[in-house]
Amino acid sequence: MKISIYIKSIITICTIFLFSMDHQAQGFKKLDHVAHDISYYRESKIAPPLVKVIYGRPKSKANKIFGTKIPFGVLWRTGANEATEIKLYDNVMFGSSRVEAGTYTLITIPGEKEWEIILSSNLDVWGAFQYDSKADVARIKVPVSKAEKLDVFSIAFKKVKNEIIMVLAWGSTRVKVPLGFEKLNYYAKL
Repeated sequence: MKISIYIKSIITICTIFLFSMDHQAQGFKKLDHVAHDISYYRESKIAPPLVKVIYGRPKSKANKIFGTKIPFGVLWRTGANEATEIKLYDNVMFGSSRVEAGTYTLITIPGEKEWEIILSSNLDVWGAFQYDSKADVARIKVPVSKAEKLDVFSIAFKKVKNEIIMVLAWGSTRVKVPLGFEKLNYYAKL
């Protein structure tokens, strides 16, 4: 009976040791404190998507983030960590530019009254550090509006008539970026 308890104890210790070795073998370092998110726009829950954005979601309890934490007039990665990527599943009018379906980096230049929104073909980059204006696909300027405070940077979509509006929100700042998709007959009204 004593041998049985002894063997069970050894097996338990070895199991614990093996599980702890397995964790260390994975090489996990401290997890990133900034979560990433994906936002889609679909016409319905079962419809294929028209647009998808993958972005980092930094947090701040401050009401005034832009102009302080994120300076005005400086390139911003539009989130945290890796550059924000936007996938267009159909051709789109981005301001006065027709942009082909594909994946792009979304870079912004925040301003007090308006933001410059840039689509770049330079993918798989960290933040805006590798930004190259030669890779710009399209640029537009959009006005800034104010709304209720939001502690976590967020990107969402809403439909207004035949346009999809991509809303960038953090603190009390809101920026609405219009996307005119061919599938929504956007071009019919031009």
